[in-house]
Amino acid sequence: MKKVTKAIIPAAGLGTRFLPETKAVPKEMLPVIDTPTIQYIVEEAKASGITDIVIVTGSGKNEIEDHFSPNYMLEENLESKGKLDMLKSVQASDDVKVYFVRQPYPKGLGDAVLTGKSFLGNEPFVVMLGDDLMTDQVPLTKQLINSYEKTGSSTLAVMRVPHEETSKYGVIDPIEKVDDETYDVRQFVEKPNPDDAPSDLAIIGRYLFTPEILDVLETTKPGKGNEVQLTDAIDTLNKSQKVYAHEFKGERFDTGNKLSWLKTNIQFGLKRPDLSADLKDYIIKLANELNK
Repeated sequence: MKKVTKAIIPAAGLGTRFLPETKAVPKEMLPVIDTPTIQYIVEEAKASGITDIVIVTGSGKNEIEDHFSPNYMLEENLESKGKLDMLKSVQASDDVKVYFVRQPYPKGLGDAVLTGKSFLGNEPFVVMLGDDLMTDQVPLTKQLINSYEKTGSSTLAVMRVPHEETSKYGVIDPIEKVDDETYDVRQFVEKPNPDDAPSDLAIIGRYLFTPEILDVLETTKPGKGNEVQLTDAIDTLNKSQKVYAHEFKGERFDTGNKLSWLKTNIQFGLKRPDLSADLKDYIIKLANELNK
């Protein structure tokens, strides 16, 4: 069994939910506190043992490449002033290599993954979406890798969501539990109407695939939204080789829309030792004023 060392991060979307900001700034570079959301994804990959990452970008995404490239003038300035903590925060990691490939046209998540085929080769790999930040004692990507090492099969992350929200996600139709966290899956359904949703277990932004998914994607026709849907390809793959679902029980922070991004900033701020006390005081003061 080949070791999982590669990850792909799709980042070619237009980010229209955050206009006008994303006219000039990639959505993936919007910060949670002081760190771009895509940096959290890369750190999760690194903590999970991933050594090579390809980021799929599109037009207007140069800031992402700049962020993961050395800035020698900045680094020399920080070092000369003895600001070593800041220096460490901006230096590129030696433990993981980051590459870039362009998706010429936004044709859907499935097409974005297929864009990285030459990088991924004939190896298992992880797909990590930038809208979802996951926290747990064991990183979610590492949980998927651990599951793959037991089964040798593609495994994707799912999480329970309110039933009325199932139309926002791909949803699994589970057959049975294989163990406490793993489901054998009958079918994967893309954004079902809540009345038709086979379960409340929604696919969240982490997937581990065997390389055969790339062959399936090459023949997957556009689905909902006239885009190549990754969920459709997963369902097709499941007909020829087993695809499991791993239930994530940690914390998921959604940064995909303005309100959830604001909430995520507050929640992360409350976890920061340098910010939590003052932020709590401000929230209490604000709540008291609103309740007058």
